[in-house]
Amino acid sequence: MKLLGKVAFLLLLGGIWCQNNRNAKASGKSSKKSGGNQGGDVDQSPSMGGLTSGAVGSTRSTGGTSEAGQEAAAGARAAGQQTDDMRLHFLKNNQVTCNDGTTAGFYLKEFRGSRRWLLFLEGGWCCHSKDTCDSRYQNIPRLMSSSGWPQTKIGTGILSSQAQENPHWHNANIVFIPYCSSDVWSGTGVALTPPPRPRRGREKERDPNTNATEYTFMGSLIIREVIKDLIPKGIKQAKVVMLSGTSAGGTGVLLNIERVASQLEQLGAEAQVRGLVDSGWFLESKQQRSPNCPETISCSPEDAIKIGLRLWNGVVPERCRKLYKRGEEWQCFFGHKLYSTLTSPLFVVQWLFDEEQLRVENIYMGGHSLSEEQWQYIQNLGRELKISLRDVTGVFAPSCLSHTVITRSNWLSFQVKGISLPRALHCWDRSLEATRNNKTPAKGCPFHLVDTCQWPQCNPTCPALVDQATQQELTLIQMLVAMGLDLQKLGLDPQEDAVSLARMVTNGG
Repeated sequence: MKLLGKVAFLLLLGGIWCQNNRNAKASGKSSKKSGGNQGGDVDQSPSMGGLTSGAVGSTRSTGGTSEAGQEAAAGARAAGQQTDDMRLHFLKNNQVTCNDGTTAGFYLKEFRGSRRWLLFLEGGWCCHSKDTCDSRYQNIPRLMSSSGWPQTKIGTGILSSQAQENPHWHNANIVFIPYCSSDVWSGTGVALTPPPRPRRGREKERDPNTNATEYTFMGSLIIREVIKDLIPKGIKQAKVVMLSGTSAGGTGVLLNIERVASQLEQLGAEAQVRGLVDSGWFLESKQQRSPNCPETISCSPEDAIKIGLRLWNGVVPERCRKLYKRGEEWQCFFGHKLYSTLTSPLFVVQWLFDEEQLRVENIYMGGHSLSEEQWQYIQNLGRELKISLRDVTGVFAPSCLSHTVITRSNWLSFQVKGISLPRALHCWDRSLEATRNNKTPAKGCPFHLVDTCQWPQCNPTCPALVDQATQQELTLIQMLVAMGLDLQKLGLDPQEDAVSLARMVTNGG
């Protein structure tokens, strides 16, 4: 018996050692994969001078799903079960490419039996010259190349397949289209000989109206090809197709929604195409600066677009283009100038004090000092954005300092007048369905929601302000003091204004 006991004990030890060894190997493989995909996370892209924040959440730590998660997902697919991951598909037409000539693509999470499709355009601003594109390629290659994209992504916010996180769109077919064209999704341009990576040290005299960067800019063509590749997946049978995007992706929605609607109509689809623009409704810059724009960060949005349009061979919606003379087409990139020309339904999500709009004016909340003039600009910005959104049918505009929202996992928590964004979108959806079926839209379900309070952060559900130096959360008053503003000189009384802010919070903005 003692001998049998020793044998059993040795066998048990051997089993534990083998299991630990397998786990260590799996961990090693997983960490190698993580290293190979660094910089490939969708939510680590820079904001407008760089990027939109928070597009796909669960890939932050590894650049994709874990090996165990991928194996589990593969097993679930083999068993015919639904999985949460979106899978990478490269375009069948490999002539439509990212900036560096690698084939573009999309991530797809199918929901069998659903006739609703949600297409999402990633953001990431743009580059508009050889120097700015070379810098972008060096620092953020995943926004110009598909070579490092992971095989799967898991969506968050409106891209989530979990009902508790995404109550009204979790059961749609979800398509995430990575941004790798650097042209605000407008480009149709092709470099004559696209290289696998940017060439350096070859400065020649060229026609300034030709593509001298040796990159391709095909953002609008990528969207067209994604639609084509989704035909076998059932998009022709769709009832609703929602084209959505954040930051530059939101502007891409404005530029491409009519084209997508036309393409689907030509394919014989009866789907209603709708647009969801998140943090892509920008206003023109107030600063005077050099129009040459040696760096993207020193360039106003309108100057970057003016220069970029020639490089990208960019296109704008036809009805808007006819409003402006040749060379003025850049104005169609601004929602408040384009909106009235659109025939497709549009819902705009816009923070009234958008951090990227402020960055264009060299204002960084929680960063360096703030001048009285800059504080005045911040207050004026909220008023101007409200005016620009006045005639938009579907709006969700909280009085907050932030940028992008629809792909945040906590997007349910933000409210305007007691209504959450998913609820507002659902009300808009119901109204469109009622109108489409010649019925009267339901009352008491609002979807034009703009905060009435005037201060930044006067909405109690705003994302917290964070001091960049200490990473501590601050109230607006604390941040203004920390940034060197003399509140009394501005006619602000910290105690009185704290009371008035508290009153606004109680009233819900």
